[in-house]
Amino acid sequence: MNKKWTTAALALMVGASLTACGGNAAKPDAGGGKEAAKPADSKAAVKLRIVWWGSQERHDATQKALALYSQKNPNVTFESEFSGWDGYFDKLGVQFSAKNAPDIIQMDAAYLNEYVGRNLLADLGSINTADMDKALIESGKVGGKLYAMPLGSAAFGMAIDKSVVEKLGLKVPAFGWTWDDYYKFGQEAKAKLGKDKYVFVDQSSDLYDYTAYQLSIGKGQVFTDNKLTIDKDTWIGYMKKQDELRKAGIVTPPDMSVTDKELDPKQDSTVNGNALVRHIFSNQVGSISGLKPDSYAFASMPKGTQTGGWLKPGMFWSVNAGSKQQEEAKKFIDWFINDMEAAKILGLSRGIPGNSKVVAALSPNFSPADKTSQEFINKVAPEAQKFVAEPQGWGNFKKDYKTIVEKIMFSKSTPEQGYEELMKKAKEYDAVKK
Repeated sequence: MNKKWTTAALALMVGASLTACGGNAAKPDAGGGKEAAKPADSKAAVKLRIVWWGSQERHDATQKALALYSQKNPNVTFESEFSGWDGYFDKLGVQFSAKNAPDIIQMDAAYLNEYVGRNLLADLGSINTADMDKALIESGKVGGKLYAMPLGSAAFGMAIDKSVVEKLGLKVPAFGWTWDDYYKFGQEAKAKLGKDKYVFVDQSSDLYDYTAYQLSIGKGQVFTDNKLTIDKDTWIGYMKKQDELRKAGIVTPPDMSVTDKELDPKQDSTVNGNALVRHIFSNQVGSISGLKPDSYAFASMPKGTQTGGWLKPGMFWSVNAGSKQQEEAKKFIDWFINDMEAAKILGLSRGIPGNSKVVAALSPNFSPADKTSQEFINKVAPEAQKFVAEPQGWGNFKKDYKTIVEKIMFSKSTPEQGYEELMKKAKEYDAVKK
């Protein structure tokens, strides 16, 4: 369990005891923290290309923040590119290959080591991090240098359509439930739902779901010392159990599962009414609640001999090492993490902010969804597992994993064959690294 990682999250619980600072930029600590970057004062026009993924809520908040920055720095304008998660890193990879990548990039932990290893990201060590959670900052470092500015932390758990569960006369799952509770709830809910409705979205093709399972039963991380360490018997047993749930109609059928799209008003199976439960990160509470107001409760990933959930960097900002506007890009990131006006606009759209003064300033005015997100992360944090990012060069492994598991879902492969294919794929990744 990574206790240090809970600092930013638990700051919410003690936020009232901190003194919120005002102004447009964070002030240095008396202890000698770096001086906050000042707004750009050059009259030369600067255009920054910036790219991110996320929900509509995140898009809207980010655009408002960019407009505020341009208002305070009239010579700076932005060219924004934003999308959903699907295809984001495929497009970014093409842009880097063509030497046409944006200046500022929303980065994910799964790809950080790979991009740093290819010398594509700039060192962000000059940015003021005096008020940022120190353990969180470490998550953006590779080889001791900061290449990715963590914007906050999020907890991994589950969203449950309580409005339907309560109508069925069942108890809504809660934080601390076990795998036995999970399977029992699945059977009871399915019996009441009938033929064409399902209890769980089948997300077994997502590596995060299996990671949570392997951790929860005490078999360790799926990546250890830069190697894939999926436990054979555990993985095969998990996939066989998923097949049982599929045949019983407890999880969504394959054709529905592969078209499920998280936080999409029409394709998210828990939003359109096809299923009751899906995995989710705490920073998505506002987005899913907005799609179906007053419908959701939230829970941890099920426990086995230990917990299965973790805290993850909410995401990062990185700067293109080939950008001609590196210093202007760094000034913007400094402002983004330290400015109080920006913080009020951004809210929890990228997780619980890593800046303790920002958290203290925001918490008294949290919306109901923000308070739920706060509660979510605070309940997961005390027993959170350590988050381990994919090793360098393994950024695309989640996609390969998804393809292999989907073959099992559609009965085109067996769990045993799937495991062998996973190990063969792992050898290919290891060979590329060498």
